[in-house]
Amino acid sequence: MKVPGLDLPRFRMGKLGVPRLGLAGFRRRIFFRAVFALLVLATLGLALTVLRHEKERSYLNYQNSFRKTQSEILARLRHPAGQLALLNPQHEPAAPGQGAELSPLLLPFGALDFDDPFKAQQALESSGCAVLFQDGSSACAAIGSNPYAGGFVYLAGSFVSPPLVGRERGQLELQDVHRARVHLTLRGQTTRWIAPLELVASAASQPQAPLVGRWAGFRAPEVGAAPDTLQRKTRPVRDFRGWVWQSPDCAEEGQAQPDCPRRAFYSIRLPSDALRVANLPPARVVWPPADLADIRVGLQIVGPASAQLLDTAAPRQAEPSALAELAQSLLPGESLRIQRLASTLAPGLTRPPATQTLHGSADPGERESPWVRHIVGLLPVGAQVPPLQAVDTVATPVGRFEITLTGDVRTVERRISIVATRLLWLVGAMLGAIVLAWLLIEIGLIRRVTQLTRRAAAVSYNVHAPLPENRLADLDVSDLRGSDELGILAGGLSDLLQRVKNDISREHQRAQQELDMWHAVGHEIMSPLQSLMVLHGRPEDPSHRYVQRMQQAVKVLYGHASPSEAIVAADMASERLDIHAFLRQIADNAHFSGIDGVRYLDADNTGLAGLQVRADGFALEDVVTHLLRNAQRCRTPGTAITLSLTADPQHAWIAVHNQGPAIDAALLPRIFDYGVSDLPPTEGHRGQGLFVVKTYMGKMGGTVQARNATDGVLFTLGLARLA
Repeated sequence: MKVPGLDLPRFRMGKLGVPRLGLAGFRRRIFFRAVFALLVLATLGLALTVLRHEKERSYLNYQNSFRKTQSEILARLRHPAGQLALLNPQHEPAAPGQGAELSPLLLPFGALDFDDPFKAQQALESSGCAVLFQDGSSACAAIGSNPYAGGFVYLAGSFVSPPLVGRERGQLELQDVHRARVHLTLRGQTTRWIAPLELVASAASQPQAPLVGRWAGFRAPEVGAAPDTLQRKTRPVRDFRGWVWQSPDCAEEGQAQPDCPRRAFYSIRLPSDALRVANLPPARVVWPPADLADIRVGLQIVGPASAQLLDTAAPRQAEPSALAELAQSLLPGESLRIQRLASTLAPGLTRPPATQTLHGSADPGERESPWVRHIVGLLPVGAQVPPLQAVDTVATPVGRFEITLTGDVRTVERRISIVATRLLWLVGAMLGAIVLAWLLIEIGLIRRVTQLTRRAAAVSYNVHAPLPENRLADLDVSDLRGSDELGILAGGLSDLLQRVKNDISREHQRAQQELDMWHAVGHEIMSPLQSLMVLHGRPEDPSHRYVQRMQQAVKVLYGHASPSEAIVAADMASERLDIHAFLRQIADNAHFSGIDGVRYLDADNTGLAGLQVRADGFALEDVVTHLLRNAQRCRTPGTAITLSLTADPQHAWIAVHNQGPAIDAALLPRIFDYGVSDLPPTEGHRGQGLFVVKTYMGKMGGTVQARNATDGVLFTLGLARLA
């Protein structure tokens, strides 16, 4: 048999019996493994507990964050910059670094006071409608929210230029003056203007006052004419109005040259007959125009020598606020629904309801594990957040808007999953460290303990086995020696095992010496027994047969030291035996052995006379005598022990019956085993008599049975019958 884990070359257990170890033999291993299993479970439990508490706190924080998000969005939408985005859902900012023509925006004001630089600049800054260009200039194209203020498109912004140079009255060549080139594309028609600058107040008259100029708008020359040359007798457009105010301070700090670049703020009003609604019936007024997103405005401000100061088609640096920017304030899963409500702010002014929905987008850089998300979703929390929704309204000059903010508590689970995914490697490292420590202890300590335990158990088991010297010779634990604790323990066990082997060898030698002594004693006893046989040699002498039995017993023990071995090894000389005469003689001579009250029930039965069986007379007499002694010990006082004989064509049956207590049912199957007795050994009963009965009967080819009768115990002997 090969024991798992004990395949070392110096240790073979082919002849050894290894006992099955109970739970106590695995107690330490179970303890260590349970500790590491608990560490793994504790680590996982700690992580799950932290996630559960974090999820519960996040639910509560999300409610507060939701209300805060609602307040921030409403505050932005009620601000002019937010209303600008609210009134212009069609506005799509261009990508930074790219250029495009301007599209007018609907201002949250009735009109732009373009004649007043402070009001115009304040309106641009508060609404944030200006587009910033990479050269530092800016431009805002817009229309007013009041359709009855006139059909105008406003252009306003700033640019940096050296001191402005204006046109002299009657001057047709514009290459040496500042000028603005403007075009407006509306419903398939493009209108172009060229507006040279005409100074109103010079810096020489008031050095600390801003330089003020007016844009005089003329129809642009026809295609093929000089672009910066006016035709004679050309008159300016009456509704084209524009102003420019240049600061007296240099644009860059530390400069004080008279011709240093200065920042100038401009404001232009472009006329458009297509946008006029004053002459329309109220039922047809729709404001802002439905094609507002299709209107295109272009502006170029050119200085002397064709120096480009502003071009609205140049690459952009920043755009006005748009509704899409509100989505950045939303968490993933949240949505913002903006619905324009029907309004009648002015007689006949209507705007059909429109709805726009914004959704919070997830950060593409954040990743989450699907199974971590599933685990977080299964974690129970005490604070359940109901579906969140907040509804409010924002009033603007062109109508009221209903703002609906809808939250999603799954956002909390996703954020926790993202954090848990980032920390997953830490939990994995802790579990890996625990498993690594367990493997080191399992392989370096517990495995060696298991080997040492099995070998120690094999030593203990085989020490008590028959002929242990033949088994312990195969035991060797010297390969487990070492300098650590287990190695020292294995060395001690190896030394102890060698000591046991030496002691067994000496014990074997002593047993052999005792056997030789028994041989010598048996030889010495045989001499006086021979003399007794001569003194009691007559067959009719009752002592003659007992001396013969003593001589036979000595022969049995002559070559054997153990009684059980001697009984098993005894030789039987079977012969023809008159069993009827034999039993009558046993009953007549039983009192000589101290057994009184023995009766042979069939002593006068002449039909059994001469019944022959095959048996050894001396062995059979010992068998019957042992049964009689056993019956005498167990019979009821004053009752007789009976012998009876029956026969069939093949067998003769001898029955020994006594009245008395029955044999215990649990003891009955083992009553003929060696050492089995119903009395303690301290009273002189070694359980040998019935073992002799069974052994001798087996050697003579007979059988023996015991059973409980109605009033006692009955033993039955069976012998082969001879013809």
